[in-house]
Amino acid sequence: MSRRPAAVGEVLTSVDWDRWSVILLKPDCLRRALVDAILARIAATVSVSVRGRMDVTVADWQIHVHYWDLLVGADWFDYSVPACLRDMYVGRRVALALAHGPAGTPRLVRDMLGHFDPARAAKGTLRGDFGTDSLAAAQTEGRLVENLVHSSDDAAATCRDFGTWYGAKRHHLLNP
Repeated sequence: MSRRPAAVGEVLTSVDWDRWSVILLKPDCLRRALVDAILARIAATVSVSVRGRMDVTVADWQIHVHYWDLLVGADWFDYSVPACLRDMYVGRRVALALAHGPAGTPRLVRDMLGHFDPARAAKGTLRGDFGTDSLAAAQTEGRLVENLVHSSDDAAATCRDFGTWYGAKRHHLLNP
């Protein structure tokens, strides 16, 4: 990191976000005690280093920033997405970790997750091997699907996810 951002909202300089991914281990992953197994598998399979692990109690604003895409498209769902997000996350613990590796790390990690619906995720992916829920069951019950883990989609998402979950005061974690 070459310098502190000059203005609020300015992205930290000298960070190659394409070599990083934020991994969010969701409440169902913690409840099932799968955090260590999933992080170890990511590190071993994708050949990245996993660091910066911490637990966070989710604030309302964090989950709404994180799932902005669901909120924008909320009219496609038969249930209240904001209420489901609050029920599933706010006040609950999630675990975070950073993956650091070669260019394209966000895609490498993301590909390991498998389809967002664990029932449709291929064997060999994290959701295919560890998932127990299905989108069909979640929709029937008027809730969001439990799919264990999230990782950043791309470099821009990694930057946003880092700010949302770690905050600028933890920028030292981005020193490889």
